[in-house]
Amino acid sequence: MKPKPDELLRNVPLFAGLSRKELREVSRLTARMQLPAGRTLIRQGAQGHEFIVVLEGSVDVLIDGEVVARPAAGECYGEVALLDHAPRMATVVATSDVIVDIISQPDFADLLELHPQIEERVREALAWYHEHPRQHPPR
Repeated sequence: MKPKPDELLRNVPLFAGLSRKELREVSRLTARMQLPAGRTLIRQGAQGHEFIVVLEGSVDVLIDGEVVARPAAGECYGEVALLDHAPRMATVVATSDVIVDIISQPDFADLLELHPQIEERVREALAWYHEHPRQHPPR
């Protein structure tokens, strides 16, 4: 049986502590996609227009062509570019088939407004990236 959209989001650390109702609200803002291995999800230097949550599968995070991390599913990408209006800091490439949720920039802004605890976590990540610009945050 396929999990409900909000059940996969429950495993994403950024959304930890949200109620079922809140997770359903988040899932309504997303477009769920299944993408093949080898697909570039985010390209370093590009302007960001969406926030991506990898729900299943694996990715490589590259900075200047060098793999800096191979995080597990549940990681999010694109928040820095959306908050800071800066180019993407890294390239993210699927190393297996992945299931992702994509949230547009306007919906991401709504999400942060509706859930201040998520905005706080995103701002903490933003501060970390500014202090460690060539690294992927530890989990």
